[in-house]
Amino acid sequence: MLLVEHHGLIDLYFTDESGFSLTPSIPYGWQPTGKQRAIRSSSTKALNIFGLLSNQGKLITYVRKENTDSDYVIACINDLCSKITRLTVLVLDNASWHTSKKIQGMLQQWAKKELYIIFLPPYSPHLNLIETLWRKMKREWLKPEDYESAATLKNAICTIIKNYDHDYTIDFSEEYLHADLKDAFI
Repeated sequence: MLLVEHHGLIDLYFTDESGFSLTPSIPYGWQPTGKQRAIRSSSTKALNIFGLLSNQGKLITYVRKENTDSDYVIACINDLCSKITRLTVLVLDNASWHTSKKIQGMLQQWAKKELYIIFLPPYSPHLNLIETLWRKMKREWLKPEDYESAATLKNAICTIIKNYDHDYTIDFSEEYLHADLKDAFI
């Protein structure tokens, strides 16, 4: 499938949602001895993003504050359908809002527009390339100062999305090389 995409015969997108809140995802930090640093935290939801990421670096996002549900996913995919110019395949995980009766009821309509859905096997987020984007955004690209307020967080997220594949890039060959090596030693 990736080879077919590479040759420009189809558009292939890895698709998923991620929520961003004022609870920072800082895996570790350094501070001077004897100095204490604090990062403000709040459980306030800032944004939910439905994203589509191609291996070629194309990122399409739909952003809103409300939670994701089947109706929202359908609306996003319908919007995408209105813009596609060739056969398009979306890779989705098995979240309940992806596998709902409403989504299942749309599969034939989307197929008539040359958009197809492939569902990943259960419990396999490592097969969904967009998971790497969410991880990098939360653990590398967003900085502690981005969590000052909902407005600063939204601005930082929008900046990352706007500048993805320019200032913010992912080398998937490197990502998977490191993942394979890490798995080999565990």
